[in-house]
Amino acid sequence: MSTLYIGTYTREAGGIHLIDLDDRTGEMTHRGVVGECRSPSFLAFSKDGRFVFAVNEIGDYQGAATGSVTAFARDAASGALKALNTVSSHGSYPCHITAAPNGKHLLLANYGSGTVAVIPTKADGSLGDAVCVIQHAGSSVNKARQEGPHAHSINLDPRARFALACDLGTDEVIVYRYNDGTGMLTREGESHPRPVRAAPGAGPRHLAFHPNGRFVYVINELDSTVAAYRYEPNAGSLALVGTAPTLPTDFTEPSTTAEVAVHPSGKWVYGSNRGHDSIAVFSVNPASGALRPVGHVPTGGKTPRNFTLAPDGRRMVVANQDSNVVRLFSVDERTGMPLATERTVSVPLPACVRFAP
Repeated sequence: MSTLYIGTYTREAGGIHLIDLDDRTGEMTHRGVVGECRSPSFLAFSKDGRFVFAVNEIGDYQGAATGSVTAFARDAASGALKALNTVSSHGSYPCHITAAPNGKHLLLANYGSGTVAVIPTKADGSLGDAVCVIQHAGSSVNKARQEGPHAHSINLDPRARFALACDLGTDEVIVYRYNDGTGMLTREGESHPRPVRAAPGAGPRHLAFHPNGRFVYVINELDSTVAAYRYEPNAGSLALVGTAPTLPTDFTEPSTTAEVAVHPSGKWVYGSNRGHDSIAVFSVNPASGALRPVGHVPTGGKTPRNFTLAPDGRRMVVANQDSNVVRLFSVDERTGMPLATERTVSVPLPACVRFAP
């Protein structure tokens, strides 16, 4: 039995939902809300699975123009969550969170204000005030969406030495050195990697590392592409390999991308399209990391904001935000293509799907 936690956008009451997934039959059982908080749109677990952390994607925490982040203690047997505390995210509308493997820090991306922040985590799972807040600066060519910085995600590399932040507003992937003792993020010094510039108007949103740690895939929200990069782990530097479209060539309606993921085998990369409402599938060149489009699979709902793969790669779970549906797919072990099943759960405005460790 696997356990899935679903982050959502809340209107009045609500929060984090729990789903049991039978690994043998694929049956999904919705167990309702297990952690209440405001708009927990993105979730992260501590490495040992004892704690769950949720960004609260809001802009009005305790009278300030900022969002917040909430920590929960998790009961592994029942799946229930107990709220520990909530602190400021030091920026408005936080939309992404990464838990450092050392258990000491959370790294946050605040979309509205264009800031990234590091929040300390205590031994009991509760949160302290930020030890590092960095304001991004700049803009790009899309005046409606890129009038200023919009930090959309921040991820640690596999060795937790560098943090890579995608900024949709500035068309950059900014690489920071991460101090796992103090939590400080820095990018000073001549030897530090410079920000990677995306194509003008691309809008970098999320990224995913290949299992080999040598390739990074950045999904660009605004121009519906996935960029493949070679990653140098000692320097934290990125070198562009190539870019592939997430949409069919004959599709001309409005659409933006959302999530990107790499299959545990390293053979395939997936990206979600909101508008086309599909999962784009790419094969990976094992030597270069380059992507080749393979096809598209309808998600069976509207606006697939997030999806995740099971640790063994045999299943995919997709959150269709605007149709309030979480759908299960099986993954063809030969082709990598997701195959729709009839297994669905109704969840209001699902925004994030995570398998419990």
